[in-house]
Amino acid sequence: HPSRPAPPPLERISHVTLVGQGNVSLDVARMLLTPPSVLAKYDVPKPVLEVLERSNVQHVSILGRRGPFQAAFTTKELREMMNLPGASMVPLDPAYLTAPEGSLKLTRQQSRTLQLLQKGSNNKPGTTKKTWSLDFFRSPTGLTTPNNAGDKARLSLGHTILDPSNRAVPTGETSTLETDLVITSLGHHAEPSAPWYDPSLNHLRTLSGRVVDAGGRIVRNVYASGWAATGARGVLVSTMMDAYAVADTILRDHFPEEDVHTTPISESDAGAGGGQDTPAAEAIEVLPKHVEADTFPPEVEAWLREGRVTDFEDWKAVDAEEVRRGEAMGKERERMVWEEAREFLASTRPRNIMINTTA
Repeated sequence: HPSRPAPPPLERISHVTLVGQGNVSLDVARMLLTPPSVLAKYDVPKPVLEVLERSNVQHVSILGRRGPFQAAFTTKELREMMNLPGASMVPLDPAYLTAPEGSLKLTRQQSRTLQLLQKGSNNKPGTTKKTWSLDFFRSPTGLTTPNNAGDKARLSLGHTILDPSNRAVPTGETSTLETDLVITSLGHHAEPSAPWYDPSLNHLRTLSGRVVDAGGRIVRNVYASGWAATGARGVLVSTMMDAYAVADTILRDHFPEEDVHTTPISESDAGAGGGQDTPAAEAIEVLPKHVEADTFPPEVEAWLREGRVTDFEDWKAVDAEEVRRGEAMGKERERMVWEEAREFLASTRPRNIMINTTA
């Protein structure tokens, strides 16, 4: 990503703490604990592999405010963690390995999660060089940074318990976790500066992909899909289908005489108050009412010349080059970082790309 931060000094880090127990947390843990030689077979970029090869990470703690039956990670992600080569799960407290008394029947996913946690808790400590743990019922309350180089930070944790509505509430007990690096993975919210952002929803107000204002009026020619429109829900496939459906909505709005195939998107309707599927008679004008579908706005044309954005033809060129480079290295593809992609496009399409390092 063009605005990515510099990587942390993993060569000086042995303990990492992840705050949040969703799939992204497990993805981060898996990347930190998987041998780079295994990752090298896939499409992990070379600069990333070079950082991971220097890593000294030995343990990853994954914190969550609630318990194993409320964790957001999926069974698939947990199973992949269980199968990591050279890393094992720290056995859980036996109290976490049975269904709570008086609870309703476990769902299929909860039952499978329980089985995996029971299996992982049979591990004998010390059998692998690297370890990871699921630290349930822990909520960070403060962080004390180290005074001297080489010292660890101290993460203050409040212990929690579930109330009758399954909300995590503090017990009053506390503990401290010494760690070298803290990474938060606590969900997603849309850009709050957007004028149609709804703080009560943590995403834009939409109706079948069309952005609406607080009064429910359509904002003409402004659309949203994915998590910007629905909040942090679903996986890659559902987000992709949502994008297809919003594209269909755009086509229907601008080519009403055409018989365009559409896919209903219930998630974008969430928070918009209903399933209306046609633009309201009253619409807010923030963009021109009529647009030419086959031309770019002047701003986009300028950004194309400056190399700040790419078009689909450029994307296909980068895609083909990544596959070509990967084949030469015996892997599925070698992904380019942003700077590499811009330089490649500048060499193949000099008339379109003008490298602007300040962009």
